[in-house]
Amino acid sequence: MSERPAGRESERGPRGPAEGQERGAMATTPDGKEIIPGCEPWSAPGGPHGALVIHGFTGNPQSLRGLAKALHGAGYAVELPLLPGHGTSVDDMIETGWADWSDAAEVAYTDLAARVDKVVVAGLSMGGALALWLAAHHPEIAGVVCVNPVVEVGAEMADGIRQMLDGGVDRIPAVGGDVADPAERERAYDATPLRPLLSLADAAANALDDLAKITCPVLLLTSRQDHVVDPHNSDIVAERVSGAVERITLDRSYHVATLDFDKELIFERAVEFADRVTGPG
Repeated sequence: MSERPAGRESERGPRGPAEGQERGAMATTPDGKEIIPGCEPWSAPGGPHGALVIHGFTGNPQSLRGLAKALHGAGYAVELPLLPGHGTSVDDMIETGWADWSDAAEVAYTDLAARVDKVVVAGLSMGGALALWLAAHHPEIAGVVCVNPVVEVGAEMADGIRQMLDGGVDRIPAVGGDVADPAERERAYDATPLRPLLSLADAAANALDDLAKITCPVLLLTSRQDHVVDPHNSDIVAERVSGAVERITLDRSYHVATLDFDKELIFERAVEFADRVTGPG
């Protein structure tokens, strides 16, 4: 691997406190909503290659900051965006859906790709789905790292969500925070907004056929015990993508594995994978 300039971390503008913002003031989203402390987006320069890291449904960059920093430590330019409706309040998320999240992922990818030679995209849960969606639409992506990706919600669950919405229910108890390590905690929302969840379910169903368009290598890391996303989702990815698949089973972690007992293994293998797919040849 060629040596890369590490650069300096950035948490400014839409990625953190705005230029000139008073020290100690809360970071805000581009539309002025206050971001929960610790949930801010994160960015760091580097090169010649880059990594886009995408968080999951009702989550935020906190759950993937360790992975983002590991990739940056290996010399990659890194973007870890905050998806619309996330990191602020559940009420903010209720008005968002897959179109907003995929648009944000597209903008982040396009911006990063313009500054580096090759890009690896990594994601957790819904972030994995967005990483795969990007790879299906951008064959130039060097590789995809998926940690417990969700690609199938299921018709029965989707119908149940519709029934609850029709009955006037707009949220249910949280799905976040599935971590085995008692010393770690995910700063996810304390409720799950149903209309955005239905948007994810519909998008996943529509995108299944697009998995075959993915020709780049895929690193697939799957927790053996996951209380949020059925591990069978990873089997679907492995069976349907057209590129080479490398699979790793995470024996000690639950859904938010990037915060869990296997996090160092994830960081190590993700960096090894990124180095391999962005290397010469």
